[in-house]
Amino acid sequence: MPLYIGVMSGTSLDGLDIALIEQDQRPHLLATLYRPMPEGLRSDLLALCTSGHDELARAAVAEQHWVELAAEAVNELLQQQGLTAGQIRAIGSHGQTVRHEPARGFTIQIGNPALLAELTGICVVGDFRRRDVAAGGQGAPLVPAFHHDLFGHDQRHVAVLNVGGFSNLSLLSPGQEVRGFDSGPGNVLLDAWIQHCRGLAYDRDGAWAATGSVNSELLARLLSNPFFATQGPKSTGRELFNLDWLLGHLQALPPLASGDVQATLVELTACSIVSALRNAQAHTDTMLVCGGGAHNACLMQRLSEMLPGAAVSSTAIEGVDPDWVEAMAFAWLAHCALEGIPGNRPSVTGAKGLRILGAIYPA
Repeated sequence: MPLYIGVMSGTSLDGLDIALIEQDQRPHLLATLYRPMPEGLRSDLLALCTSGHDELARAAVAEQHWVELAAEAVNELLQQQGLTAGQIRAIGSHGQTVRHEPARGFTIQIGNPALLAELTGICVVGDFRRRDVAAGGQGAPLVPAFHHDLFGHDQRHVAVLNVGGFSNLSLLSPGQEVRGFDSGPGNVLLDAWIQHCRGLAYDRDGAWAATGSVNSELLARLLSNPFFATQGPKSTGRELFNLDWLLGHLQALPPLASGDVQATLVELTACSIVSALRNAQAHTDTMLVCGGGAHNACLMQRLSEMLPGAAVSSTAIEGVDPDWVEAMAFAWLAHCALEGIPGNRPSVTGAKGLRILGAIYPA
């Protein structure tokens, strides 16, 4: 069976997830490797999410450093598994999103697939999102087709929730076309706030949020953003939800305890997910959660409380580690590109039709 590697670097900018899969009738996860993002590179990539001086040159330099990090990680994984580059059919590389504005007709993921192919000696498929945007789509989320392939069920109404920097839902109902969309912030504001207040990268297990109380006035202000009232297809990013956006709302209120703000941000994530799910899929039997948010006990508890009719658990219950689902998805998308299989779903992104996604860079 052919082997593929998926490289995923999400909006949280915490590091690179590398997944090795075997593609049979369904993808099977064989091995993984995580490479933390060096702080200097993280800062450079985060700065590229907004306009600044000499950003084209800065983007090119950061891109080279990102690719070098990815290549080192891929080569390390191969060495650990006793594999050679020639045994891997392709790498599916998501790249690093620095701008996502489909309403203006563009999405930008830096990641230089040509250089990654050169440094690894493996065929690379990259730049997955722009073909969908070119066809009038959002370019995101791209994982629902993979979720359907992996978790689709003949009898149950399933929602697959990925909580990375942002949250996206895949809706899998028997006999229906897969649907999906971004529901709003996932960890992006939670991470930004704890970094701002405590200098920590993230709120481990949601422990800090669990010490606070939800502030209803702040929550109402945050939920008043028009994005939450729109129906899919829709996607979002740091252009809309960021620390400055949060601070702007906080300035309009009396001072709040920082722990209460964190608790309110968890509630924002939970409320936006559940509201979007109820509007799009009135009944859900099962919610499977993947991404870093699956480890946030505070968030998982709120989702269970707000969806009493659904069984809420991580994808581990289906035998798939929640930390590696997205990296697996981009390995699978590389397989689709080489086999000429469309990777998008117009019911998800709003594109004019099915499209084969990704540009191919032979070894």
